[in-house]
Amino acid sequence: MKASEDTKINWLTAIVMAIYHVLAVVALFHFTWKGLAVAAVLWWISGSLGIGVGYHRLLTHRGFRCPKWLEYCFAVCGTLALEGGPIFWVGIHRIHHQLTDREGDPHSPRDGKWWSHMGWILTGQSLHHETEQLAPYVPDLRRDRFYLWLSKYHWVTQVVVGAAVLYFGGWNVALWGVFLRTVVGLHATWLVNSATHLWGSQRWATGDDSTNNFWVALLTWGEGWHNNHHAHPNSARHGLRWWEIDTNWYVISALRAVGLAHDVKLPRADSRVKEIRSASRPAAAEASRAAAGD
Repeated sequence: MKASEDTKINWLTAIVMAIYHVLAVVALFHFTWKGLAVAAVLWWISGSLGIGVGYHRLLTHRGFRCPKWLEYCFAVCGTLALEGGPIFWVGIHRIHHQLTDREGDPHSPRDGKWWSHMGWILTGQSLHHETEQLAPYVPDLRRDRFYLWLSKYHWVTQVVVGAAVLYFGGWNVALWGVFLRTVVGLHATWLVNSATHLWGSQRWATGDDSTNNFWVALLTWGEGWHNNHHAHPNSARHGLRWWEIDTNWYVISALRAVGLAHDVKLPRADSRVKEIRSASRPAAAEASRAAAGD
């Protein structure tokens, strides 16, 4: 699926990733409880409120609606994860859903486990020319001047917050609250691209390799119920059974309870995606493709 010109290393991205990973390792030798607390809070803000609730369930799939000021706040939180601006993130994810595990999927494990996890983000095409290439997939965001600006300057929030953490907390807190937190958050998100298309169980005949993976769900605030999500992509709820922990859904439910979320979408009873007996992957993937008629 990968064209040769798409596999050239983007050295700016690679160098930034290398710096963050090296300093994340250094953080392990400079533990402080304050650093751990700051890292935990910022991980939830960036990974749950920003990526899971904001970039994914709100902006990409419009699984619910909320006041514009709150939507913008979620988007700003998303930039703290160092996963690019909203136009890039949303566009890439919409392409993934359109071409899941087929030719053109930006990060399918069928192109290689390393590629799906991190390799794709290090290439020349992954973070550049986003306006031209992703425009057909994000017409809603491109009509909004705030998202155009935020997508161009998405790195500013990381710099501002990083500087504030360093100033008020010192170097040890910055190592944990900025670098280690960011690296953990990145790999957690990337596990949804890689691990949940390799290991886990399938409940729905989605015709692709998506699985439900409990431990990835824990690391991503509920995004690891990936087979559920591919079966019902517009649903704001991913954990569909009582034991499927879905922290991002709990946030959305709380917002709905206080009147800050409306038009909340849930799985449709008349969905065309058939439910199959849960099985581990790859057996589940074969059953899913057969049930889907592939």
